[in-house]
Amino acid sequence: MSRAKPTSLDRSITSGSDFLHLDIAHAPVGGRADWLAGQLRAAVADGRIPVGSRLPATRVLAADLGVSRGVVVEAYQRMAEEGHVAGRGRAGTVVVAAPPAPPTIPAAAPPPAPTFPPAPGTDVFDAVRTAPARIDLTPGVPDLAAFPRADWLRAERTVLRHLAASDFGYGDPCGAPALRRAVAAWLARSRGIAVDPAEVIVTTGVSQALGLLAQALRPAGVTCVGVEDPGSLGVRQHLNNWHVDTPPVAVDAAGLRVDELVAGGLPAVMLTPAHQFPTGVVLDGERRCQLVAWARAGGLVIEDDYDAEHRYDRPPVPALRAQVPEQVCYAGSVSKLLAPALRVGWLLVPARHRDAVVAAKRNADLGNAVLPQLVLAELMTSGALERQLRLLRRRHVLRRDAMVAAVARHLPGATVHGAAAGLHLMVTLDADVADTDLATAALARGVKVQPLSWHCQRPYPPGLVLGYAATAASVIAEGVATIADALRDLGRGHGP
Repeated sequence: MSRAKPTSLDRSITSGSDFLHLDIAHAPVGGRADWLAGQLRAAVADGRIPVGSRLPATRVLAADLGVSRGVVVEAYQRMAEEGHVAGRGRAGTVVVAAPPAPPTIPAAAPPPAPTFPPAPGTDVFDAVRTAPARIDLTPGVPDLAAFPRADWLRAERTVLRHLAASDFGYGDPCGAPALRRAVAAWLARSRGIAVDPAEVIVTTGVSQALGLLAQALRPAGVTCVGVEDPGSLGVRQHLNNWHVDTPPVAVDAAGLRVDELVAGGLPAVMLTPAHQFPTGVVLDGERRCQLVAWARAGGLVIEDDYDAEHRYDRPPVPALRAQVPEQVCYAGSVSKLLAPALRVGWLLVPARHRDAVVAAKRNADLGNAVLPQLVLAELMTSGALERQLRLLRRRHVLRRDAMVAAVARHLPGATVHGAAAGLHLMVTLDADVADTDLATAALARGVKVQPLSWHCQRPYPPGLVLGYAATAASVIAEGVATIADALRDLGRGHGP
């Protein structure tokens, strides 16, 4: 800490402290130390200064308040005598205890809401994510332990070494040019999509892409988007949040029922053709041709390229965007390849909707944070991202096989769907049981899953959606065995 005396310029600044917004003008004449000690005591009591926090140095706080250092020293001394703070040498003065709070009569707590209600609200995924569990088999989570920390750190150092000062300013709301070039190259190489980097819009993920599209399409008269059934509850919630209706369109073993889409007269449809969520089916060739014909006749397709890169027992499936680019809005992200916490994705839209989508993105956040974009671009162009994908595929296959074997052993009456790709399995049950009750019973035993019924708008057999990517094979087997125990107890008419 500098021991230099305040200059005349320092003294010209109006007295007052950023710390607690203390204003010495409120202190009574002759009682400044008492007043300051009282302010500090109140701040510690109400939590504004948590236990373990360090108080400002006496010289600094005295200069801020425009008082002698002795006033602050005396206030700190009184706090120390009361046992609230202690001097720690070079570590300064540290809060060690809070004054006792006045006794309060706690209000009666409302009964806890069920974690797996039959009609889930918009906050249901937050409730599930924070629910404690020994084993987490919820879908949609990649192997977070496999995040390439060393590669990311190496890429970040490379980026920072070459970054100009001007690159830290506000950028293009569509994203950093380096990432847009890298995404365009990645899509051309891995998804067969030919796109100019200028057409790529960087988003915070597929969820934001849906929100941007909803805002852009409404002025164009699109207020209703058909969705797959079964299909992602989260997608329906995002679109409904933007006042977009989401009527169901059935999914069967060949994918989306295009005949039902045509019969419904819907202007747009949202689907996951490469690996349908939650069933895992792939849109087959005949249905793909039917959908392309529908799009060329004026229908708009919103393509979520869900889990397209995570395939094990089947060849790659071409993106619909590659066939009818002017009728397909294409969304993707690295949430399942690296980590959801990065919040980086991309969106391609037909030219006629581009200006409206860019305006919505600009109004939303002025663009993603630039540094993570540049680091991701470095991972893509250096080959590190492809190496990561190969690593994950090997690991995921072992875990998928463990889950399939565990279901066959412990749930012999169940049927597994969608094992050829993705990060989850859909398991339908040959049992007269509500899958929300089964999910509740499993959670009571320490295993977290998702009920299939959440993702269905129309009646469907009971089942579970089980993620395997983030869980070791031995733990997966234990989790499925626990689910089987819960199912047997429910069958006997027992609760969890």
